[in-house]
Amino acid sequence: MPQMLRAAISAHVSQMLAGVRDLWRILLQRGPSQFQFWVIALLIGIGAGFAALSFRKGISALQAWVYGAEDANYLHSFAADLPWYTLVLIATCGGLIVGIILDRFTPDARVRSVADVIEGAALKDGRLEIRAGLASALASFLTLSTGGSSGREGPVVHLAGVISSWVSEKIKADGITGRDLLGCAVAAAVSASFNAPIAGALFALEVVLRHFAVHAFAPIVIASVAGTVINRLEYGDVTEFSLMTPGALQFYVELPAFLLLGVICGLVAVVLMRSIFMADKIGDEIQAQLRIPRWLRPAVSGLMLGVIAIWYPHIIGVGYETTVLALTGGLVLSQAVLFVVVKTAAVAITMGGRMGGGVFSPSLMIGAITGLAFGLVATSFLPDVSGTHTLYAFAGMGAVAAAVLGAPISTTLIVFELTGDWQIGLAVMVAVSISTALASRLVDRSFFLTQLEKRNIRCAAGPQAYLLALLKANAVMRPLESPGCASAEECHALLEQGLFLEEGASLEAALPVFDRADVTFLPVVDRSDGTDRLLGAIYHLDTLKAYNRALVAIAAEEHR
Repeated sequence: MPQMLRAAISAHVSQMLAGVRDLWRILLQRGPSQFQFWVIALLIGIGAGFAALSFRKGISALQAWVYGAEDANYLHSFAADLPWYTLVLIATCGGLIVGIILDRFTPDARVRSVADVIEGAALKDGRLEIRAGLASALASFLTLSTGGSSGREGPVVHLAGVISSWVSEKIKADGITGRDLLGCAVAAAVSASFNAPIAGALFALEVVLRHFAVHAFAPIVIASVAGTVINRLEYGDVTEFSLMTPGALQFYVELPAFLLLGVICGLVAVVLMRSIFMADKIGDEIQAQLRIPRWLRPAVSGLMLGVIAIWYPHIIGVGYETTVLALTGGLVLSQAVLFVVVKTAAVAITMGGRMGGGVFSPSLMIGAITGLAFGLVATSFLPDVSGTHTLYAFAGMGAVAAAVLGAPISTTLIVFELTGDWQIGLAVMVAVSISTALASRLVDRSFFLTQLEKRNIRCAAGPQAYLLALLKANAVMRPLESPGCASAEECHALLEQGLFLEEGASLEAALPVFDRADVTFLPVVDRSDGTDRLLGAIYHLDTLKAYNRALVAIAAEEHR
């Protein structure tokens, strides 16, 4: 009898394994069904959650070892007691190692970030560079652990995107599925970083996918919840910042003050973003003039940061301790103003020096300090009818971060979930809406989209702006001597006028020529061997039809 039972169990296990193998084979060959897709979304959410948790705990452990800090959340208090040369040496050596990693494992020695995730969703069917992405995660990890002044959320979001890209490649996911899986990974990473499941899901939809399609919502929520569970298993159901009660809001009296705070926070956000871009440009010019090797550039930035940290250790890392001081009113006005300036400079040096990290945590810190400085002034005018100055720090934290990220909805919710205080939503919403509206007029909508615009990747204006760059002339070209194609003589006549397209050119290059020359077709030539070898012709009507089909496909995905 035991032998028969063992045989039955063995047969049952064999059948189960065969079923799993068949399911995996079908998944690879035919792609995931709806249920399978949700299971994959859950697994990606778990993987991204553990990646975010490991990244965070790894930074804390390395910071504690490098700086001798007992609690990495209060790093600057420990760093302030270290010898000055230790601070300089740690930051410089960290920058040197970062530079070597990026030089060796990325083609351009540039850290990948949230902007690359947005580009992957828009232009690459949800795929990211895996090798460069892993190198960037390691570079950001070392930057944040050794004195860099940036945030951990951007690297975690990109690392999660690398995980989803690997899965998408394995299951041969199409564009829609790949983008949705990328959104799942991003949602889980944000949720696990902030213990903020609602904001994590909305961040993926608002910032990365840039639409709120119903088909993407359910799996993204599943992944976001998974990421949050991973966070709470380690840290419990607690908020990131534990605040004192900020006091009642005298909304009708203080409304003009929060409107003005929104304006100031929008300007501060623009200064922060433009400082980073200016630092990057200046760094390029100095590097070219002095012929500094690209692997040495982060070390130079680390040296500068180490020198600043001698007097202002508050700039090291994500700035948790200083943010808490601002949100609890632990800074005086002169300190707050000074820290805004110093932190902005430190973030610009870190990012412009091609080190690593993101801008989310720095924007929260700068926003909280800006709000506190404004609140200290505002509440002094009408102290009897004003809320506390920490209320303005709370609103300022959301206002600057929302303007930098270009994400007013998800950032507002992140601020609420970070603090657990939902009672002063009106103040935060007013400040966030004004700051975002103002900043979006002075940059290309957000820090990430402006980064892409500077690389000539036009995602800010939406699909109608970048779809033409994805469509190649070869895809709509009529081969020479095929039915409906112009004759060789007609093509050569246009070639002599300089009206043609090279093989591999995009429709983005074709349409301006059609409009300028007022012709119905353009010859396509191959110049790979130094001669103009005629391949065929691309017609204006075919170009417009292809563009229209692409717009219809995007609209169908966003409204499915």
